[in-house]
Amino acid sequence: MKDEMLEAMIKKRNSVEFEVYGKYALFSDPITRVGGEKFSYQVPTYQALKGILESVYWKPTFIWVIDAVRVMNKIQTEGKGIRPIKMNGGNDLSYYTYLKEARYQVLAHFEWNENRPGLQNDRNENKHHNIAKRSIGKGGRRDIFLGTRECQGYVEHCEFGRGSGFYDDYGELNFGFMFHGIDYPDENPTKNEEGIPLRNFDVRFYNCTMKDGIILFPAPSDSSLKRRTVFENQQMKEFVIGQNLLPVETEGGDE
Repeated sequence: MKDEMLEAMIKKRNSVEFEVYGKYALFSDPITRVGGEKFSYQVPTYQALKGILESVYWKPTFIWVIDAVRVMNKIQTEGKGIRPIKMNGGNDLSYYTYLKEARYQVLAHFEWNENRPGLQNDRNENKHHNIAKRSIGKGGRRDIFLGTRECQGYVEHCEFGRGSGFYDDYGELNFGFMFHGIDYPDENPTKNEEGIPLRNFDVRFYNCTMKDGIILFPAPSDSSLKRRTVFENQQMKEFVIGQNLLPVETEGGDE
């Protein structure tokens, strides 16, 4: 069954594949954070994986799209008593529930950020793709975290689907309605009747199903996603090539 799913997946010419792992992970469900406690989702969210890939390599010229994640290890949790610092000083005991021995294979690709037409001269697909692959090979350009700052993660190259995973041929598991990701104002594809981007800050939700250890994520533009606008018509940070953004041709830190 796993092989059938892998054959149905289409890898794009700018796809990247990598494995991310760590001793602990905390993809916290916002519903469980009201009282100061944190409880992890059982599987990583789309947004958490996108954030990991942005730590590996990111430019405002493009947007990472996560196609699929494969859960390699058995889903296990471990509770810990934490004393986070309170806003008004001091600390208080809270209980966080982490995933432990987390390991995932990820398949993703990038698309140009159409909300930033001023960066068209930076759209060199081959160059960005090669830099991204080199950055994965070096473990990323910035620190990798599995959900939260205290959960250190590591990335390395892999072939998506290769090797054995705990949930191979396991069948279908439904995790219910959960957080998918965020449409930031400079990435939000929603436009008004005149074709102008709305620049809203939206959050997305979906019904998450895993088959044989593999979750196929709907794209952020998928109409099946449930959206809620948190802030309307937000300002975008401006990037100007040569002023506050290096052109891709001069990116060389991973050579």
